[in-house]
Parts: sequence; structure tokens; C-alpha cells
Amino acid sequence: MTDARQTAWDAFDAAADRGRDRDARIADQFVADTDRLARMSVEAAGLYLDLSKQSWTREGFDACLDLARAAGVEAARDRLFGGEAINSTEGRAVLHPALRAAKGAAFKALGEPVSQEVEAVLADMAAYARAVRSGAETGATGRPFDAIVHIGIGGSDLGPRVVWDALRPLAPTVDLRFVANIDPRDMAEALTGLDPETTLVVVVSKTFTTQETLANADAAKAWLAAGLPEAGREKHFIGVTAAPDKAEAFGCARTFAFRDWVGGRYSLWSAVSLSCVIALGPDVFDAMLAGAAAMDDHFVSAPLDRNAPVLLALAQVWNVDGLDRPARTVAPYAHALRRLPSFLQQLEMESNGKRVHRDGSAVTRQTCPVVFGEPGTNGQHAFFQQIHQGPQVVPAEFVIVAKTHADAPESPLWSNALAQGQALMLGKTAEAARAELIASGADEAEADRLAPHKTFPGNRPSTAIVMDRLTPGTLGALLALYEHKTFVEGVIWDINSFDQWGVELGKVLARAILKDVAAGGPSAGLDPSTAALMDRLM
Repeated sequence: MTDARQTAWDAFDAAADRGRDRDARIADQFVADTDRLARMSVEAAGLYLDLSKQSWTREGFDACLDLARAAGVEAARDRLFGGEAINSTEGRAVLHPALRAAKGAAFKALGEPVSQEVEAVLADMAAYARAVRSGAETGATGRPFDAIVHIGIGGSDLGPRVVWDALRPLAPTVDLRFVANIDPRDMAEALTGLDPETTLVVVVSKTFTTQETLANADAAKAWLAAGLPEAGREKHFIGVTAAPDKAEAFGCARTFAFRDWVGGRYSLWSAVSLSCVIALGPDVFDAMLAGAAAMDDHFVSAPLDRNAPVLLALAQVWNVDGLDRPARTVAPYAHALRRLPSFLQQLEMESNGKRVHRDGSAVTRQTCPVVFGEPGTNGQHAFFQQIHQGPQVVPAEFVIVAKTHADAPESPLWSNALAQGQALMLGKTAEAARAELIASGADEAEADRLAPHKTFPGNRPSTAIVMDRLTPGTLGALLALYEHKTFVEGVIWDINSFDQWGVELGKVLARAILKDVAAGGPSAGLDPSTAALMDRLM
């Protein structure tokens, strides 16, 4: 660690310690710091972020900005957009911004121009999508497609699911269904009610070797074979992969490619979302790309103290490393964004759940917190009890859509989000709780008994991310915001946010266990617990 970075961390820790020592309450900071709201809120690409209810003092906020500067966030950002090998363990560029750049861009990956290739793939996707939607592209029996089964897992599944749930019309002309789990029940549910003659199967796998995806693709292939003639059956199978030769060998009539500089959890902007391009239409997808590109432009050009992804990242670093808060909840107050917490679990925890720095030395601070959530108001009737009155402080993030639906009632959903943020910050004292009980008719003994149960400590931080409508553009901006936030955190923690070796060990051991199952029982070297479980399950 450089001297400048260590000095910045020391100042950061000192600011956090002083904030704790003074028991600085968030609500009091608005009085002590009259321009707090203006300084800690920012607008970008159709989104408004309010971070003024975070736990930082003005000193802490400034210390966070100094830490970002000392960590080299701006230089790292330039390397990202410059196509350098910032994924150092795999020697790859990380260029998802190139996938949504305006036509005529000049992105390069490790010096190789890639923008023309991106534009060509997008054009092919749009042409194929229009052919399917118009009925010009048909299946083996000449009937048009009216359903798609999208098969993938991880980044090949979560991103397109978020997009479809967020933007799908109430009465879609294409029935899009997703299969990720290797449990046969998932595939059975997806295929129920579909006609093989009018069903298109899109298989998404970067390597086309993913065990779960290929097992599900085999099941779909068998289903199609049972209901279609052999001639033309391949037209029902489309591959999306960085290994097109493997997809063709599997039996895909067409493949749409993406490159190894597109990480799985950053790949929804690529051909990985082909199913959504077909089901929603190319124009909708283009608008989402434009929204993400607008956030890219903001991230590249805005100074750090007015930069939405940077400020969102710094709030998390402050909570995790400054105040030892190892979890964060995300509550989207829009049913259409119900899968956002699951998407962020993969994006953030797979990217930044790391135990070593870029040079391989062990981290000495916390990295990514646990991310969880549910849509509001569902979560209010579940885990919100813990975040209001539990002993642990869990920062909350409210994603608020002003108008979620044309028929939204006069009493808006977003009022609940505002109330939750206010309640987390203000809380309720024991004295106030006791006074309310007395006013409601309780005697003094009963008020004394119940007041502790109705006390809320407050001083619990939250961030609000607000949009007027959930449109393709604002969805693109929101997802790009979180991508860049995740990147900034990785730079500050000095970890590689773009590999995922932690996913691999379990896969290797699963293959070994399957070999034991095929051989009839546990191998001699298997540990006693796993061997006993295998015996029970076989």
C-alpha cells in the first residue's frame, strides 16, 4: 500500500472514530451542516440520489472523498474505459461500457478495436428479433414463434430476468420464460403449456460448458425432439456464447457471440439478452443501452464529489470499514424491480467478496457486505423489524419510482419508502413511547412495562435512489450505476472485482461427487460427513 493510500485510510479511520465518540446522530447533522442535503445528493442520467441520511459527518464525507482520490479511482476508471487488462488474474480487459456506447465509438480491448464488432452483433440481434416478432422467422413446421425458453445461470440468467421483469408489458406478445436451476422442476414449470412447434430455446453460456446450463439444454432438446420432426428442428435452438463452435456442435442453428472481455455478471448489455431483445423489441433494448451509456458518461466526466457511482460506493465503504456494518439491504419500491436485490447479490458479492488484494496479499479490512432485500412493502412485514429494532445496524437502500403504474392509487407506494427512511433516522425515544402509551389510556405501570418494546433507537442510515418512471432508459442507468459503484469499491479495497474463483471449487467437487455416484458409492478419500450424506441420498 502506498504512503498516500495508508495516510488516507488513517484519516478515514480517525473520522469514523470521532463520529462514534461523539455519538453523532444523523438528524443532528442537518442542523450542524446546513448545506448537507445539497452536497450529499446528486442527479445523473434520470436518477436522483439522496445520501444525506447516511451516517457520515461532514468530516467523514470529506475523508471518504480523500480516500477515493488516494486509491486512484479516476486513474483506474480511465484504465477500465481504455480497455486495459484490469482483470489482472485472467489478463483481460473489462469493457461492458463498450456494449452500450453510441454508434461510432472507438473502444479497444488490449489495443484491439472492438466497437465495430459490437455494433455488428447488435445489428444481427435486432434483425433476428424483428424476423421472429414479425413471423418471418419460423420453426420446423413453418409456424411462427410465440414463446421463448431462456436457459442460463448466474450472469447468463439474472441480468435478462431483471430486464424482462422490469420492462415486460402486461400482455406480452412473446411468452418469455427462464430456466436456471438444474432441478428438473424448474424446466418442467417453464415448459408447461408451451407448444414445441412455436417455442424457441435460447441457450446462454459463455463457455458452453456450464454443467447446469447444458443439463437443462439437453432436457429442452429432448422435449423438442418429442414434439417436432427432425428436419428444421435446429431452428428452435439458438446459442449465445463466447465459444460458438461448441454451440454449433450442440445443435444450435444460429449463434450470437460475445467476447471474453464481457464478464458474466456484466453481460446483460450483450447478446446474453437476446431473449429480451426479441420479447421486448430492439427499440426498447436500444433505449436501455442509451440509459446505461448516459450513466457511463456521467461516471467518466463528473468530479468525484458530484459522481453518483462514487458517492454510492463511498457510503458503503464508510459503513463497512468505518462503522463495521457487514450487511446492507436493498428495497425497491416497485414490483417491476423485485429481482433487483438478487441481481445485486451476484453483481456485488461475486465481484467484491474477495480475501486478497490484487498483489495476492491478504486483506486486512472488510470488503463486500452481505446484500439482501425484498420489494417494498413486502420487506416491511418481514426483516424490517430487525433493521428498525435489532442490535445490528443494517444500512438500507430505497429504490423509489414515483409512478409505478398508470393506475397507481392516490396514496402512493413511495410514501412508505419515505416513511421508512425517516423512521430509521429518527427512531422513537423511550420517553416518547411512554407518553404515547399514557395518552392511549395505559396506566403508568403498563406504560413503563411496554415503553422499552416500543422504543426505536433510530440513527440508522439509508440512501434513496429516485426516478420518475421506470423506463428502459432509467433501468439502464440504474444497473450501470450499480456496476460502476461495485468497480469503485474494488478500487478502494484494492481487489480484483472481475474474477470469480470462489465459484470454481464447488463445481470441481460436484463433478467428483457425480463420479462417485456413477461408481456406486463414496470413494475412499471422501470425508465421513460427505460420504454419509451421499449414502443417504443415493
